[in-house]
Amino acid sequence: MQWLCASGLVCKVYKCLKPGLPLSAYDDLGAFKLYLPDVGILRKLSLLSPTAFGEGNRLFEEFKGSLTENYILQSFQNQFEVPLRYWKDDSRHEVDFILQKDNDVLPIEVKSQNKVTSNSIKVYKSKYQNETPLRIRFSLKNLRMDGDMLNIPLFMADQANHLIELALKEKALE
Repeated sequence: MQWLCASGLVCKVYKCLKPGLPLSAYDDLGAFKLYLPDVGILRKLSLLSPTAFGEGNRLFEEFKGSLTENYILQSFQNQFEVPLRYWKDDSRHEVDFILQKDNDVLPIEVKSQNKVTSNSIKVYKSKYQNETPLRIRFSLKNLRMDGDMLNIPLFMADQANHLIELALKEKALE
């Protein structure tokens, strides 16, 4: 597995025990997720037909979350210096990604549908309120700031770094 990671054939995302700086100091080295570096490769290895993307929800009920998370990870790899992590508490709450941007640690939720409610990111915020200047959600919804939640449309994932910088500046002015 180490060879696959070093060669860039898979991306290893470690579980983050808490949102401290640097994030790497809080990696749980025994807990990680593996992602492919490209959504097209994931589609091919999952044996989905290329026409599956045009067929709507019928084929994606079980798998579209994985494809969408992989898409966000793929987009982030060229935008941010520090690799993403994920967070999970002792119960069932899990935040898809944790981003270290400069001296901020930001939780990221990825939603592949219009339903965007997430108890996990709320639990994360209540647990780490002082360490969470901004929460980020990728979804099918429009670009908007709602309190401390920045919603970024999935199609704008490649602009995430710029959008997050703008949102953090706006939050700092409040």
